[in-house]
Amino acid sequence: MKRFLFVVPPLTGHVNPTVGVAEELRVRGHEVAFAGDLITLAALVPAVFPRYPCDCLSAVDRPPGVRGFTALKFLWEEFLIPLAEAMMPGVLRAVGAFAPDVLVVDQQTFAGALVAERLGIPWATSATTSSELTDPLAEMPKIRLWRDELLEGLRRRFGDPRAGSDLRFSPFLVLAFTVPEMLEEWSRPEMPVSFVGVVPRSGGSGPSAGTLPPPELGKPLVFVSLGTANALAGRRFLDECVAALTERSGIQAIVVDPTRSRRDAGAVLIRPRVAQLMVLHRASAVVCHGGHNTVCEALSLALPLVIAPIRDDQMIVADQVTRVGAGVRLRFDRARAPEIGAAVDRILTRPSYRDAAARIRTSFAAAGGAREAADRLALLTATHPSPR
Repeated sequence: MKRFLFVVPPLTGHVNPTVGVAEELRVRGHEVAFAGDLITLAALVPAVFPRYPCDCLSAVDRPPGVRGFTALKFLWEEFLIPLAEAMMPGVLRAVGAFAPDVLVVDQQTFAGALVAERLGIPWATSATTSSELTDPLAEMPKIRLWRDELLEGLRRRFGDPRAGSDLRFSPFLVLAFTVPEMLEEWSRPEMPVSFVGVVPRSGGSGPSAGTLPPPELGKPLVFVSLGTANALAGRRFLDECVAALTERSGIQAIVVDPTRSRRDAGAVLIRPRVAQLMVLHRASAVVCHGGHNTVCEALSLALPLVIAPIRDDQMIVADQVTRVGAGVRLRFDRARAPEIGAAVDRILTRPSYRDAAARIRTSFAAAGGAREAADRLALLTATHPSPR
């Protein structure tokens, strides 16, 4: 029996995949705990797992029009670096109380990596988005140097200055919740990556598939969601989606609107939240912003996508989907109902999109999911025993 401590940020999409891995470890007889924001953990992590509080930043709202380097600068200087500074004391307390053999650290919670370095505890990275695996700043050396200097500043203040690894990626193990087929090139053999694919969420909040109206025979279901963090930024785009789908009598749709500001429009059902996986199992296509979890869950079910990325890794994820031929990309800030409707028609009527999504589904099915992730973590404890 080993002890695993998951260190996670206050971000739903980063916590959800880790829960399935934690449950698999628990079933195998290991002890598992989480460290992070208690409100986030209470909403997403089953009570069977001990939860250790860390001070985390409140939601940091970026102006909706921020794009490009300005958005990247905001993300790092206003969220990621302050988050690491805020979480350090809580992670240290959690490690002292739980005495883990391994830390499983989200790639954006640098505090976990810093504590692991400082105390000499083996750690694994939980890479809940594939964007960083592609080295997106490879052709922007000045920006990459700026980012690296931010990380080294954290290490000098909180970690082990002698360590030379990238705080985003453990030198022991990186659990990537995707498959290599989604990456244009995989040329980083020095990185100990295990591609584990999708780890489905167990359950989820919101109405189950059974409480939704039954499907209408012969009508494909289109699922529309912009995730949990884009309710305000996505108001215009969701309005355009509703308009586009309402015009199509041969389509049903479920649109997630956390603001509760819209009402059902014919066969277009508006819900503040849903049990997403249950809806995806009934869907024929997905319209989304390129959130990594939603995209991978859709592709694991062979669903083609219309993607309108807003910022950050969503641009890279959207490019991955279009490159493999499994979807259509739109401009989030410019797409109107006619363009959205045409894109939906395209992915529903042209078999090439579903065929491409089915090819990727095969890769996800072979990746192993939670079982593969738990196997790799168990192997890590055998090859790198904790000094504690």
